[in-house]
Amino acid sequence: MEDLLVESGETKDPHNSVIEKQSSAESVKRTSKTIKPNAVVTPKISGPTGSARKRMEVKNSSDSSTTGVKSAATKSSLSRNSTLAPVTKRNSTGGLPEKQPLSITKQKTSVNSASGEKTSPVATEPLRRSLPEVRRSSFPSAATKSLSRSSISETRKAVSSVYVTRTSRTLPTSDLNRQDSGKKSFVKPSLSLSSSKRVPSTSLDSTASSTTRKVVPKVSSPSPRSPSVSSGSKGGSLSSLVKRSSGLSGHRKVATPESRDSRLVILPQVEIKAGDDVRLDLRGHRIRSLNSSALNLSPNLEFVYLRDNLLSTLEGVEILKRVKVLDLSFNDYKGHGFEPLENCEALQQLYLAGNQITSLVSLPELPNLEFLSVAQNKLKSLSMASQPRLQVLAASKNRISTLKGFPHLPALEHLRVEENPILTMPHLEAASILLVGPTLKKFNDRDLSREELAYAKRFPSHATLCIRDGWELSRPDHALDSTFRFLFEQWKDQFPPGYLLKELSIDQPFEEDACCCHFSFITDQTVSTDSDLVLKYQWYIGERTPANFIAIPDATGEVYWPKHDDINRILKVECTPILDGTECPTIFAISSPVSPGTGCPKVLKIDIRGELIEGNTIKGYAEVAWCGGTPGKGVASWLRRKWNSSPVVIVGADDEEYPLTLDDIDSCLVFMYTPVTEEGAKGEPQYAITDYVKPAPPSINDVHIIGDAVEGNTIKGVGKYFGGREGPSKFEWLREDMISGDFVFVSTGTTQYTLIKEDVGRRLAFVYIPINFEGHKGKSVSIVSQIVKPAPPKVTNMKIIGDLREGSKVTVTGNVAGGTEGSSRVQWFKTSSSAFEGESGLEAVSTSKIAKAFRIPLGAVGYFIVAKYTPMTPDGESGEPAYVISEREVETLPPSLNFLSITGDYSEGGILTASYGYIGGHEGKSTYNWYLHEVETDPGTLIPEVSGLLQYRITKDAIGKFISFKCTPIRDDGIVGAPKTCMGQERVHPGSPILLRLQIVGTFVEGSLLTVDKKYWGGEEGDSVFRWFRTSSDGNQSDIKDATTSSYTLSVDDIGFFISVSCEPVRSDWARGPTVLSEQIGPIIPGPPTCNSLEFHGSFVEGEHLSFIASYSGGEKGDCVYEWFRLKSNGIKDKLNAGEFYELRIEDVGRRVELIFMPVRKDGIKGVAKSVMSSVVAPAEPMGVELVIPDCCEDKMVVPQKTYFGGQEGDGQYIWYRTKNKLNGPALIDISDTCEDISICGKTLTYTPSLEDVGAYLALYWLPTRADGKCGKPLVSICNCSVTPALPVVSNVHIKELSSGTYFGGGEYFGGYEGPSLFSWYRETNEGTIILINGVNSRTYQVTASDYNCRLLFGYTPVRSDSVAGELRLSEATDIILPELPKIEMIVLTGKAVEGDVLTAVEVIPTSEVQQHVWGKYKKDVRYQWFCSSGTGSDTSFEPLPSHHSCSYKVRLEDIGRCLRCECIVTDVFGRSSEPAYAETTPILPGTPRIDKLEIEGRGFHTNLYAVRGVYSGGKEGKSRIQWLRSMVGSPDLISTPGETGRMYEANVDDVGYRLVALYTPVREDGVEGQPVSASTDPIAVEPDILKEVKQKLDLGSVKFEALFDKDRSLKKVPGLGSLERRILEVNRKRIKVVKPGSKTSFPTTEIRGTYAPPFHVELFRNDQHRIMIVVDSENEVDLLVQTRHLRDVIVLVIRGLAQRFNSTSLNSLLKIET
Repeated sequence: MEDLLVESGETKDPHNSVIEKQSSAESVKRTSKTIKPNAVVTPKISGPTGSARKRMEVKNSSDSSTTGVKSAATKSSLSRNSTLAPVTKRNSTGGLPEKQPLSITKQKTSVNSASGEKTSPVATEPLRRSLPEVRRSSFPSAATKSLSRSSISETRKAVSSVYVTRTSRTLPTSDLNRQDSGKKSFVKPSLSLSSSKRVPSTSLDSTASSTTRKVVPKVSSPSPRSPSVSSGSKGGSLSSLVKRSSGLSGHRKVATPESRDSRLVILPQVEIKAGDDVRLDLRGHRIRSLNSSALNLSPNLEFVYLRDNLLSTLEGVEILKRVKVLDLSFNDYKGHGFEPLENCEALQQLYLAGNQITSLVSLPELPNLEFLSVAQNKLKSLSMASQPRLQVLAASKNRISTLKGFPHLPALEHLRVEENPILTMPHLEAASILLVGPTLKKFNDRDLSREELAYAKRFPSHATLCIRDGWELSRPDHALDSTFRFLFEQWKDQFPPGYLLKELSIDQPFEEDACCCHFSFITDQTVSTDSDLVLKYQWYIGERTPANFIAIPDATGEVYWPKHDDINRILKVECTPILDGTECPTIFAISSPVSPGTGCPKVLKIDIRGELIEGNTIKGYAEVAWCGGTPGKGVASWLRRKWNSSPVVIVGADDEEYPLTLDDIDSCLVFMYTPVTEEGAKGEPQYAITDYVKPAPPSINDVHIIGDAVEGNTIKGVGKYFGGREGPSKFEWLREDMISGDFVFVSTGTTQYTLIKEDVGRRLAFVYIPINFEGHKGKSVSIVSQIVKPAPPKVTNMKIIGDLREGSKVTVTGNVAGGTEGSSRVQWFKTSSSAFEGESGLEAVSTSKIAKAFRIPLGAVGYFIVAKYTPMTPDGESGEPAYVISEREVETLPPSLNFLSITGDYSEGGILTASYGYIGGHEGKSTYNWYLHEVETDPGTLIPEVSGLLQYRITKDAIGKFISFKCTPIRDDGIVGAPKTCMGQERVHPGSPILLRLQIVGTFVEGSLLTVDKKYWGGEEGDSVFRWFRTSSDGNQSDIKDATTSSYTLSVDDIGFFISVSCEPVRSDWARGPTVLSEQIGPIIPGPPTCNSLEFHGSFVEGEHLSFIASYSGGEKGDCVYEWFRLKSNGIKDKLNAGEFYELRIEDVGRRVELIFMPVRKDGIKGVAKSVMSSVVAPAEPMGVELVIPDCCEDKMVVPQKTYFGGQEGDGQYIWYRTKNKLNGPALIDISDTCEDISICGKTLTYTPSLEDVGAYLALYWLPTRADGKCGKPLVSICNCSVTPALPVVSNVHIKELSSGTYFGGGEYFGGYEGPSLFSWYRETNEGTIILINGVNSRTYQVTASDYNCRLLFGYTPVRSDSVAGELRLSEATDIILPELPKIEMIVLTGKAVEGDVLTAVEVIPTSEVQQHVWGKYKKDVRYQWFCSSGTGSDTSFEPLPSHHSCSYKVRLEDIGRCLRCECIVTDVFGRSSEPAYAETTPILPGTPRIDKLEIEGRGFHTNLYAVRGVYSGGKEGKSRIQWLRSMVGSPDLISTPGETGRMYEANVDDVGYRLVALYTPVREDGVEGQPVSASTDPIAVEPDILKEVKQKLDLGSVKFEALFDKDRSLKKVPGLGSLERRILEVNRKRIKVVKPGSKTSFPTTEIRGTYAPPFHVELFRNDQHRIMIVVDSENEVDLLVQTRHLRDVIVLVIRGLAQRFNSTSLNSLLKIET
């Protein structure tokens, strides 16, 4: 950044305000008169020199280079103060008034701060590591912006000749900035940087300033020692060099009047590519207000530098809404009104160092602020608004003594608070780590200490909030109690009355695990209260650093379950005590960061809910912490634990709910739950145990009576008992009183009761009184029985009497009580068992359920006979059945027939049935046969169709014959018995003729055919007689004439009548049967209108008329409907418009005609349509009916009007004749034979007359021809008038370009013979206006300059030979007429394809005359576009470089290895562009390594850090070599500085009076070296603060210093505390001695004494800034340690000042001491 130089300790004394009002010009003049070259004005300074600066130099031993940076910066600051001390008015960057007394008080510090302060020989290594990070930092490139060229020129005019000589090496920085500022925000910065992410090193403490502004007051104050380090910005470097030159060298070497009158020589000369519209640099202009009209602030400014002015307020800065860098360092601002900065939301860097700010409380939150410097102010704390993006906070050299109110800075990486009272706070670094959080990388310009990091981790999370509230850091093991007491003291006045806080804490939070907060209040014994305290909770989630807490919705309980997103974040709980409905102030607790879950679930809480009473359902509840796992279904189980026994698993109880049973009484139940995640991780099982289960109160339900309420039965009362174990429950039986209806007690103590005779007709009540095992009674329940019935009848002494053989008869007997034997029932069964085993094993053998006698059937053979005897009363009531079984099994007989008979009617149709009795076991397949006998004695004829049947229906064949039946018995085992035959008693006789059925079949609708359905019986039927009758609705019946057959067709006469038929059956022997009359059917209704027949009448030839004949039936005929259709070949019908007749047309030829006739009755009823199809219609003979030719005109098609008849017309013959004369009569008919003046001109139906036909007659010969080729008689016709010509017209008017600039107009004429047609040319402008071109009337046209940027049109007016003119036709407009497009023949690139060289594209113009003319007259501009290749090989492509559009291109570093392409396009004044031309380079080679604009940055004092900077070119820079040298002023010799080869160099006392020279050898990464370049500084001056002390001590002439001596000095870097001894160093103008102080046991001892004569010298150690070696001679030397570098430098300079007469260079001249 520009002037990003850290200053410290520079504040302004209010007593100086009057002197500073003088003009800068007077100040410069006065300075030039007062100060001589090489002379110093010494103010009167008294008091001891302060040495309390070692605290800021405490560093990590690994970061020693930063120590050098700080020390150098401190010296630079002090040197400036002393240099300008004699000046009454400060220069443009501030100064000190002349002869102000200075008193600096020494501050005591601990020796411990000296540890670890060794300095690395190479101070630039941290810089190299941090350079890439610096380039990525958010500092804008505009920090290197320069002033205008006029400012530079004015500056050059103002300096003296000596000054010009010196600045010739520094001013080129502006040129350097021009080339490089656009690429990087700064190059090779001279900061000592860490490897932090984006922000420059924390060595940035405050804004740079060339001089200080404060006169040190008489009161003692800490000597400012904060380092000042250049940021590496080009602008800053140049500014510092110019200021230093003007402030020091310019004052020493003023030689010309021009330099004395210069007022602006000290302004920084800054140049950058950004324009002045976004940058304002007014440093050192004594500006007092930002609202000044001369200031010209604008909202577009982005970089504003207003340091070293007199601003005391920020009013007016609110206009800078886009400012990014704002430098207000070293003004008079006191910091009580930062509100105007609220508008500066884009602000990234704010420099407020060197003001008098006492508080930052009003500093608003700036959302983009990344760098804030408030060093060298009067801040007592850093309390301010949160800055969300602040990365660097430099607050050194203030009065900060507390961390209370430290803001929330979530992005802070670098914190500097050196030289503040708070440094005495132990473990300040650990406290800062707690306040800032994990983003902090550096503290006080060094990396964080591992010890401090570990120390900070030992504190609780809420320690951060306590520190912000003012808590002082204590030991970590005491921090918990200490912070609790601290918070207690803060909250004690807010607690609810009568209560005190006992505990507040939060458990260690884990992901998805219950985190519980603990807020415990106890009652205050000194205050009595009866109110209950209610606590309300609210959980919050914050960042890793306890800040920005956000309320968690619905998290209002004592427990919160952290989510996955909460990992590594902080939880906060706010607890609000509520007493008597009044909310007290909240208190809070902070957790440690949320840790990731283990993934193994665990049960936090488990309990069982539900009443432990038998019958209830209890449920187990488990509260599970899933600890990062996916919640799954846990494993639940229930166990039962009896008294004094182990739990037993309850089988099947694996759900969370469990119903209590009887087995659970007096037992404890155990609910065990094992959590299991979806991933399968199991947690530890947990269980909960209940108290003992109690029984339910005794109760009874479902009470009912078992048994039939019948006299003599025993009934039983039962019920379901519930309520523990049942004890001696009570039972009572009561009988209903028939009179009163009350129930009277009859029995007790038993659940059973035997019904007696007294109970018959009454109801009984059963009462159940439940009593449990403990004797507790429950509520009684009763039930009433049905009315008791009397006892049923009963049978005894049963037996089976009879022979137990197949076919034998057996009987059952028994004694019946309560009933009668006659009404009793018996059913017979068989069984295979000799013992009765219940009715289920019985099989019924008798269908009768009444008979007591039973004939044993065959099926009972081999079985026992069982009789079921059911006694019955006369009134039908049955008793209990009794069973008796036979003594033995039933035996069988051989197969035989005990009888055989035939029964039935021996007449035709009769049925004869054979029956027989089979005995002899189980019948098998016995055979049955029927026979016919002519006589009884013949063997008979078998009737096969009835074999195997027991029945035979007599057929006609059996009439007059005898019938017999033969049966052969066969047992089931195949044994055949003797057959038996039974002969019929009489012959079969025929039956009387009768009709078994007579009915009319058919519908009683007119036209239907009725038939007789009859069934005749009685021998062979003869000619039965039929008669049909018609019966009217009034009952009159009449015969139907001629209706004597078995069928009859209904006619129209039958409509409305009933029809019946009679039949007299007649046998073949003329025997007649009774006449049978059928049922009447009807009334006869009209039949549906029906077309019985339909046919065409006429011939099927084209032109003939067709008619039809249709027969109708179905009532009275109405208006029938008929439709004609033409049937196409594809089956589609076309309806024809015709009546009763249809004339065949041409369309019908080859097709069929269909007629659909719809019969319609008079009442409108329609019948079924009937259709008839014709045959294919034949065509008629072909003939031409008419032929007419209309009037003919040229080019109009003539379509003759002709009429053809005779089928489908084919391709007839047409001949057109052209004749000069009109023919008539026979001549016309015989036109084909006439040859004179007649010619054929066409042979198609139509004809378009041409030009030849104009004035002639056209005749047409037509030979009509049918499609099948048959021809008719020819016809000839001629037109009435001759052919007339068409109107003259022209078409296809167009323009053709013959050559460049020459066009031809053409068109196609039509309309008779063309005469002198007219031609014209037109010009159409861009606005659409068409202008006639005068004087052009030919077909060709030559373009003129007037036609450019216009279009041409050609006009054609046709004129016929008879002078008839047609319409003017214009052609389409041509394209815009333009001259030839400029072309580029090729592109040539001049220059080399080497980095840093300039390539120039030169276009080559074609040599043709036209192109030369076009380029000279019509070229507008030439556009260039440069491209850069990407990819390799076939994948190579070129990408455009957006900002490179000129003909020249300077090859860049990033172009190395790539090819460049230049595209060139020329455009003319008409807006046209040529085809692009290209030129490509070979791959770009790196240039020779070179370093330009090399300069050394630094403040010019011996305590400063110096950095070398330049612009490298020539490929990618490798390990370039840098060597630091010294050069005496006026001497060309260079003195080597061993070990100093880095980019940065920390000056020391040895450099005072010398110029520093840096020799830079650029080296490319491939090892190629460039030409070495050197740069040098002005002579190094003594740091002003040190200079003051040195002058003071030299004025005294004799000085004593305290030092330490390491008696055990060895190679170890850090001396042990026990080995250091105190020494007194006494120096005066003559000698030097080192004295060991005395003690209680010894006297002071002089260890070294000597003069300053050679070889006396003082040696310094670059790696240890606290160590010096005083060498008196080769034998007398001493190695001493001092507390600070400041003290070391004072000692060395004082010794060398006193020994100046022995020095080759007068130290007085170097120190500017007047002798």
